Amino acid sequence: MKLLSVNVGRLTSVDYADTGTTGIDKRPAEGAVRVSDPGRKGEGGSGVAGDAISDLRHHGGTDQAVYAFAREDLDRWEEELGMPLASGSFGENLTTSGLDVNGALIGERWRIGEELVLEVTSGRIPCRTFARWLDRMGVPPAKRGGGWVRRFTREAAPGAYLRVITPGEIRAGDPIEIVHRPEHEVTVSMSFRAETTERSLLPRVLAAGDALHPEQLRAAREYVAKYGTGAAELPIVS
Repeated sequence: MKLLSVNVGRLTSVDYADTGTTGIDKRPAEGAVRVSDPGRKGEGGSGVAGDAISDLRHHGGTDQAVYAFAREDLDRWEEELGMPLASGSFGENLTTSGLDVNGALIGERWRIGEELVLEVTSGRIPCRTFARWLDRMGVPPAKRGGGWVRRFTREAAPGAYLRVITPGEIRAGDPIEIVHRPEHEVTVSMSFRAETTERSLLPRVLAAGDALHPEQLRAAREYVAKYGTGAAELPIVS
């Protein structure tokens, strides 16, 4: 398991983001990059030095400090979309190899390089900015099979958000080691499905405890308070 690239983005003016800018266009950085806790959501941006985040309401902060996506999943999307996808194409900070990112457990910890330790918190929820970014990359709507947000959501392979436990410097080629794996069943994919298409899973994700992204933890507790462990109507994913 290794880190293929560390990707950072600069703010770019666009006409499809609420803020008028986006940092989704991330490119591999050269040399060592510092990763640290950016601070609470709404105030802190990316945990990756040099990486810009435009909309602090929905992105960045302690529990979404770093976003990881597997090269294997990018390769699969390359085949389905019929076009090359460079590392960073999906807005990820870390492009990994040999690591089951979507099968990672909430609360699982990774050491990257000599110092950095990250903890998995949740999956990435796709947004309209992500869909419009594919337009910019030249992906035809027909290749996307309809609405991109809906299609990406159905795959339930969203990549992982992580918080910083121990800060450190990392670079392309660094080894990735799983140094802690919790004793529960709540994976990134499962927690993502619970948040999007299978809300009846929400009671089960509570097994991950405080390692869960706080917003999902709150949603799961509210669901149980309202419905118990029974199923509720599925949300519409647009």
